[in-house]
Amino acid sequence: MTLIIVILLLLGYVVIATGHLTGVNKAAIAMFIATVGWVVYICYGTDFVMEHHAVEYMAFLAGNEPTSDTVKYFIYNDVFIHYVGRAASIVLFLLATMAIIEILNNNGCFDFISKWVRTRNSKRLLWTITFATFVISANLDNLTTAMTMLVIMRQIVQNRRQRMLVGAAIVIAANCGGCFTVIGDPTGLLLWGDGAVTATHFSSYMVIPAVLAWLIPTALVSRQLPARLDTQWNPMPYRGDDTNLSPWQRVLMLFVGIGGLWFIPTFHNITKLSPFLGALCVLSVLWVVNEVMNRKLMKADQMSSHSVPRATQYGSLQQILFIMGIMLGMGVVMETGVFADVAEWFDDNVHNIWIVGAVSGLLSGLVDTFTIAVSDISLYPVLSSEHLSMVADAPYMSQFAVNGAYWKVIAFSTAVGGCLFSVGSVSGLALMKMEHMRLGWYVKNISLKVLAGWLVGLAVLWLEITMYN
Repeated sequence: MTLIIVILLLLGYVVIATGHLTGVNKAAIAMFIATVGWVVYICYGTDFVMEHHAVEYMAFLAGNEPTSDTVKYFIYNDVFIHYVGRAASIVLFLLATMAIIEILNNNGCFDFISKWVRTRNSKRLLWTITFATFVISANLDNLTTAMTMLVIMRQIVQNRRQRMLVGAAIVIAANCGGCFTVIGDPTGLLLWGDGAVTATHFSSYMVIPAVLAWLIPTALVSRQLPARLDTQWNPMPYRGDDTNLSPWQRVLMLFVGIGGLWFIPTFHNITKLSPFLGALCVLSVLWVVNEVMNRKLMKADQMSSHSVPRATQYGSLQQILFIMGIMLGMGVVMETGVFADVAEWFDDNVHNIWIVGAVSGLLSGLVDTFTIAVSDISLYPVLSSEHLSMVADAPYMSQFAVNGAYWKVIAFSTAVGGCLFSVGSVSGLALMKMEHMRLGWYVKNISLKVLAGWLVGLAVLWLEITMYN
């Protein structure tokens, strides 16, 4: 049965990687893998439980006779729920940040970006919008940020080829910006929640490689743009009474939303509670501020429609379902013990985290950033100092300890590697659909630029780890 579960996962990888050709949504595939995988697991639950959880199962029975039902109850209560909680903590955090972006955008808090990029100068527009994307993605959800910026860009730039180039730069900036903080990308959030990294340490190592991985391809893309872009400036979207918000009110909402998220690492360090609880607290405070500042709008018979949030909501919902499906699917494979066997093979035959990182980056561009990242993270547990003192190859195994090099390499390589091809991230797929962009065009015009930024960033990360570890 282990073989069936593994084959199911591998087939899922193939379908996810070819989703742009088949038209099958990757979120649907992820949820299908998770459901069928756990059904197969529970059908042969006694074998799996006695192999991996025999002691816990005996304690669960408390002297009662084992039956098929007791095995299923044990799997649900002591195995399955663990992975549901792990996935739910990521999903709830993303829901909170997506809702924060929705509220901020509905109140015109991001309108300053459209004013900043009000130019036909290609370099100024490109650098301004990608810089804003990079910064906001580091503090909020990178997918929703990328989608919001793509919609803003599409309303401004009229030439399709120019939109594809600027849009590709936005996707790169969002992925790079999200990867250097623990709250900007689901992978960093997962590592932080698992205790593999601490927020300050992670960002201090990742910021320079992430900046370089953004700057280099963006500079190369700017050389392909004409000096003057074909732009059109539409009036600001009508939002109802919320257009009466003064600049200081919008700044206050930005401070509550983004500034509140900055406090989450401190909240986690003090309380040791899951970061999603801090994000929900920030959302609740921002929600109250939003209602206080929009009293007239809240009393209206109906809210005015907002095209940008609706555009982001659909893709965001898919991403949430995809993450839940992938994490539950990876959970059932972990319970078979296959990941431990693969990790042992890597230790014996590869014995180099940089090779694993390089391969993972390439696979991220072909399959999916989060899928490959979770697969890599699932290979190794976070090792404690006590465990390291008992292993034979302590210098190598220390790379899998808290704040170890392995976690940084995987987070960086999968995030930037996902930009190598436009099918490697949800925002890249969204750009393909928006502009009817072909994969061949992206490979010809963007892939080598991303590769250059990724390799330079990886080299800098290697220097940092070599010098300071």
